[in-house]
Amino acid sequence: MSEKLTFEETIKKLEEVVKQLESKDISLEQSIEKYQEGLKLSKSLYEMIKAAEALIVEVKS
Repeated sequence: MSEKLTFEETIKKLEEVVKQLESKDISLEQSIEKYQEGLKLSKSLYEMIKAAEALIVEVKS
């Protein structure tokens, strides 16, 4: 994931990963890869939210 995605793009990508994981046509190996990708995406989203929160707190101060 070298490109920098926006929050909305990251959410959309995570939703796609979830749909793929819910698919019955996915192997165990693919499921593990998609799960790991989902974890990275959710971590990225968390970091974006924390950065936005910090910015809001800074502006309020």
